[in-house]
Amino acid sequence: MSHTAQLGAREREILTAIVDTYIATGEPVGSRALSRVNSQGLSSATIRNVMADLSDSGFLEQPHTSAGRVPTAEAYRYYVEQITGRARIAPEDQNVIEQHLHGVTDVQEFLERTSQVLSLVSHGVGVAVAGSGPKNALDHVYFSRLADRKVLAVVVTRAGVVRDRLMRLDHDIPQSDLDVAATYINENFRGWTLDAVRGELGRRIESERTEYDRLMKSIEQLCEQGALQEGVQSDVYIGGASNLVSNETDAERLRQLLKTLEEKERVVELLSAYLSTQQEAVRVVIGLEQTMPQLSNFVLIGAPARVGHDVMGSLAVLGPTRIDYEHTITAVSYIARLFDKILNEAE
Repeated sequence: MSHTAQLGAREREILTAIVDTYIATGEPVGSRALSRVNSQGLSSATIRNVMADLSDSGFLEQPHTSAGRVPTAEAYRYYVEQITGRARIAPEDQNVIEQHLHGVTDVQEFLERTSQVLSLVSHGVGVAVAGSGPKNALDHVYFSRLADRKVLAVVVTRAGVVRDRLMRLDHDIPQSDLDVAATYINENFRGWTLDAVRGELGRRIESERTEYDRLMKSIEQLCEQGALQEGVQSDVYIGGASNLVSNETDAERLRQLLKTLEEKERVVELLSAYLSTQQEAVRVVIGLEQTMPQLSNFVLIGAPARVGHDVMGSLAVLGPTRIDYEHTITAVSYIARLFDKILNEAE
């Protein structure tokens, strides 16, 4: 349970100073260090008493008996509440972001560059995921027979995103039949989202099987092998995973985290679990281990990427709990707004 409402001005200032200091140094914070930075001129003894109270309230913990204190997840949540809405993007961050995103005109390139620039600004891992909004609806599809029972499916979306999938079929389909299947899909489903295409094809395969038996059998087999899947592998962009090497000393946990990032479907699950298409602002999630145990002591800072009212994907930073929250929150917020502005102008 949160106790932030019960904190007085003195406790709030000291807790904020502890979080700031720990983010900057990574070392447990002692009362002597705080006595040099607090604006009220409090003595080390008074600060020690306040720190003891904050520990009792669940905001601080003491990793070793002789060491200073470190913030808990509750302290970080309190800290984020204090800076959210008030923080303004630093001019140097704004310049870096605008330089990296200058001249971008399509969703795919914007998201790829976003993952890189977020990692630069935050010193964490930048993540961007393309969604399945209207601009990611089907433009056209084609199939190419590479060998016996081996077919390459290429799906091009309205946003210009190209997804390809190599499929191994149970039964061989000649190129002429693949061409007929692509023509059928393109003529009937241009502008549909891929989920809707798969659903309608499933219905038509049952109702029209006798009329187009050979065609429908071909389409059914192509769909079963994932021809019209969203194509997670080509729609997840991750930048800056190497940033975690210097921030995290637990080698085994780092290895687990990097393995998770390689499994891009897991990254999509993570963002889907915490980022809502309905949210208007940046969301900060502390306590990711509830979804993925290997993300203990990591934080997710993310927002949906919109063009107008259409959600085109999501962008986020994944980093240690002692990440620079102010820089990261303002960068995510700024890029989300820039996404809407740049891609609206590009249309």
